[in-house]
Amino acid sequence: MDDVLRHLDDLPGGARLRAAAAATDVPAYLVGGAVRDLLLGRVPRELDVAVEGDPAPLIDALGGEAARHERFGTAVVRGEGWCVDVARTRAERYPQPGALPEVEPADIDRDLLRRDATINAIAVPLAGGEPVAADHALADLRAGVLRVLHDASFLDDPTRLWRLARYRARLGFELEPTTAELARDAVAGGALATVSGVRIGNELRLAAAEADPVAAARSAHELGLAPWLDPDEERLTAARALTPEEARGDLVTLAALLAAGTGTAVLDELGFTASERVVLLEALAVRRGRRHPAGPRPSQIAAAFRGLPVEAVALAPAADADAAARWLGELRHVGLSIDGADLLGAGVPQGPEVGVRLRTTLDEVLDGVVGPDRAAQLAAATRGTADTEPPGDGD
Repeated sequence: MDDVLRHLDDLPGGARLRAAAAATDVPAYLVGGAVRDLLLGRVPRELDVAVEGDPAPLIDALGGEAARHERFGTAVVRGEGWCVDVARTRAERYPQPGALPEVEPADIDRDLLRRDATINAIAVPLAGGEPVAADHALADLRAGVLRVLHDASFLDDPTRLWRLARYRARLGFELEPTTAELARDAVAGGALATVSGVRIGNELRLAAAEADPVAAARSAHELGLAPWLDPDEERLTAARALTPEEARGDLVTLAALLAAGTGTAVLDELGFTASERVVLLEALAVRRGRRHPAGPRPSQIAAAFRGLPVEAVALAPAADADAAARWLGELRHVGLSIDGADLLGAGVPQGPEVGVRLRTTLDEVLDGVVGPDRAAQLAAATRGTADTEPPGDGD
């Protein structure tokens, strides 16, 4: 386990963490995913530390800004380029299935038993020495096996089903047979209904943020966690290729993972905001070909995609991909050199006709019928207006 600490020193915040632990008199352990990933030769996503006793001295010694959560005895400490999650070692009790846990201080052995899988139940003392591990933990890590720590694990916290689905995809591990049976029974028994849709939505977002979101979504779908998922690698790859830099990539990924018939009720239940729901629903409509251009002319492409979020256009099906790429890369940036005030000044009556003329002129500019200069556009937009003459140079 000395290798874990040596590699820890090379990570952002790792040497600082070790120095802070050495400066305090409280037993502190690197735990969870950080230990798992370092033992697998992977780069940890975060540094998690469990402290037997008051974590305040370690938090203070770390420096940085600490956001504390007193209920669970945790804190997130951030500095320039580094982040450490610090928690007091604790035991958890679930008053009812799916509820948030009630916690009490405990030693590191009991703390490890509250975790989601044995491979995350390994602790390495920051001061050095022998690791502390739950039964099967080290063997399961070597064997590539996902095992829960007790039979009620999925009933206590059904979101653990989602976490194991992500580990399964990310690490290439498989569920231990009893764990697989417990997962099937939990899903069949409606365990997921005991947690809020918002918590499930958070798990979906985490799956979408994985390095391979399709594998994570497919793993969740195979476990029966999300009937509203339809992960497709080719669809996501094509959508990402079309996505402009300013787009929200997370929504593009989610729109590519959701089943085509996913509706407002599901998205609302999962905790998406109103603006996010609009983007996702528009994207699903584009995916189904509901905004298919009537023809290849730029004005026809604009008529299909104008007003849509760029994230939605990125989900265009293969038949419309070229048109979507042209809209996103070129046509959506084309504008007019005139506006409504110019038309009113030229005698066009105030009202809907102004907008119609501007839209018609823009279509003509897109199709190359009218040039980019202001005079040509104004002449086109005021064509047929009574008692109107194109502006001249004066006397």
